[in-house]
Amino acid sequence: MRIEVDRELCCGSGMCVLTDPETFDQSEEDGVVQVLRAQPSAERQAVVRSAVSGCPTSAIRLVE
Repeated sequence: MRIEVDRELCCGSGMCVLTDPETFDQSEEDGVVQVLRAQPSAERQAVVRSAVSGCPTSAIRLVE
């Protein structure tokens, strides 16, 4: 699994960071999502999926 982000779609709500702060962060400059681990471990995949599904603009997607 690999995480991809469309920075143009991101509205900076921070839901991904609230759900999974080990995988996601926000830029201090503009609040846009930053991926800390583009390829999460197998044990982190469930929480990553939860963070992705909680994105209000669908700016984050998973590539299997």
